[in-house]
Amino acid sequence: MTETELLRTYRRDLHRIPELDKDLPETIAYVRARLEELGDACTVVTPCESSLCAVFDSGTERATAVRTDMDALPVTERTGAAYASRHEGRMHACGHDGHMAMALGLCRWLAAHRDELPRTVMVVFQPAEETEGGASGICESGVFERYGVDRIFGFHLWPDLPFGQVASRPGALLASSNEVDVTFAGRGSHIAKWQEGRDALLCSARFAAGIYERIDALVTEEPVLLRFGALRAGTVRNAIAASGEVHGSLRTFSEHDRRAAMETIRLTACEAAEGLGCSADVHFSVGDPVVANDSALFALAAQAVPELETLPEPLLIADDFAWYQQQLPGLYILLGTGTGIPLHADTFDFDEAVLQLGLDVYKRLVVAG
Repeated sequence: MTETELLRTYRRDLHRIPELDKDLPETIAYVRARLEELGDACTVVTPCESSLCAVFDSGTERATAVRTDMDALPVTERTGAAYASRHEGRMHACGHDGHMAMALGLCRWLAAHRDELPRTVMVVFQPAEETEGGASGICESGVFERYGVDRIFGFHLWPDLPFGQVASRPGALLASSNEVDVTFAGRGSHIAKWQEGRDALLCSARFAAGIYERIDALVTEEPVLLRFGALRAGTVRNAIAASGEVHGSLRTFSEHDRRAAMETIRLTACEAAEGLGCSADVHFSVGDPVVANDSALFALAAQAVPELETLPEPLLIADDFAWYQQQLPGLYILLGTGTGIPLHADTFDFDEAVLQLGLDVYKRLVVAG
């Protein structure tokens, strides 16, 4: 079987068994089985829950890491593909099956060339990228210190780039992310006596209607994005709602903008509540930091991969790869599929030939410098 055929096989096998968060028994068993086929050339360690690291020790003091994510999404697949998900309500709709296929392909190549490597290489198979940020657990495990890892690379399949194009940028590439939950507490009453109530539904609506303009006014040099995707209030049509909830996400590229946006959200929520005799509670998740690429590592990659394009602006999505970059220099690269099918769509798919192109880039990166 050729390398390209193996990549397709890996991807389709993994696409059939999507699993969520850290509950990845089939996925981990599959990955471990493929790594065990490599024999003594590969050392497999488990740094934390639901994770695997494949180490290819070339005897050097310093090591390069490559990260792939393993979890899928709670999406019902509608691609109609012969290799579609076997698990109802779960789907690899964000390309993580492709990321794992490239990583497994890299592992096979590393095993065959271990003695020629200029640096030890660690391939990290990480859970929970879509949920609680599995990267932080791997960072906290100390596995990078134990193996002398001083740089890390990662890929993400990207539908909005032309097929096979690799692109990134030095500095900020992806936004920091904080989930936002705003809760309004009022007092219920029959609508016939609405004056006796404190309308939490109206609070929620006024807040949602007014916050965007205030956030937009904060934007100067870098984007600030706030959008709410869920608003819930009340139980029946003829009663004033005693409570309301608004849920959304905040994306920023600097700590200054993040703090300014959070303060604006709190102030606007309190104003909406006070005007109607209600109270407001605002909660922000810890969230992922900015994915900020190391400039020196970007320059090294550009030398090893001359076709690497430089994106003119950062993107408003988020990724927990940022946690690795809090600990060591890292470079996150986008690999174009050219389909335009949005990430997380129930029809997400791609031409698997792109996986060979991505693997070829990985090979050049791990031997660079």
